[in-house]
Amino acid sequence: MIKGFVAGLIFANGFEWVAHKYILHGTHRTGKPRFSPVPRSMKSHWEHHREVRKVEFHDHSYVEGVSHWRTRNEIISLAVVASAASCIFYPFSKGMAAASIYSAVNYYYIHRRAHLEPMWAKKKIPWHYDHHMNSNQDANWCVTKPWFDYLLGTRVVSSSDLKEQNPLGVTLPKSTAKWLSAQVEHFFPVQWVQQKQLLELSEVK
Repeated sequence: MIKGFVAGLIFANGFEWVAHKYILHGTHRTGKPRFSPVPRSMKSHWEHHREVRKVEFHDHSYVEGVSHWRTRNEIISLAVVASAASCIFYPFSKGMAAASIYSAVNYYYIHRRAHLEPMWAKKKIPWHYDHHMNSNQDANWCVTKPWFDYLLGTRVVSSSDLKEQNPLGVTLPKSTAKWLSAQVEHFFPVQWVQQKQLLELSEVK
């Protein structure tokens, strides 16, 4: 059960990365709009991006709750994915099925709180703050934990104060965190935003 649950958490983080990149952001197409297999979710997400950039990471749709179409769309999407995944996993791994439900609930809690409490987000999930406020918004795809951004080389850090203590995205003793970061970043180094990009971003603001 425990092994299955851990495996489910890892799977959910990978799905988070894939869904965010290919469904919510969509794929670039030369001379055409981005493509997403779920256009309504992509539309919702880009409206979310525009809102967040205008009001310093806040998103008022979470204040309105389910009466706002974007919040309602996010909840329904998470419920559908979690239900489908749990049904698929349950026959051979109850732990993975449980992790699917937990991950969906946790995702909504983390994402909602982050955009209601930006300072909390900067401290607890700086990779997601970077996703929205960085000069490169096509990076930092993970929300709850940065695992697959490290594995796939898409963790892009804009400043030292937005660099998580360690790649697990959880608080560890300093010595442990330093050792873990060194080991992981030896094989999966993070990228840093170039100074030129930061200057361009400040000029846009």
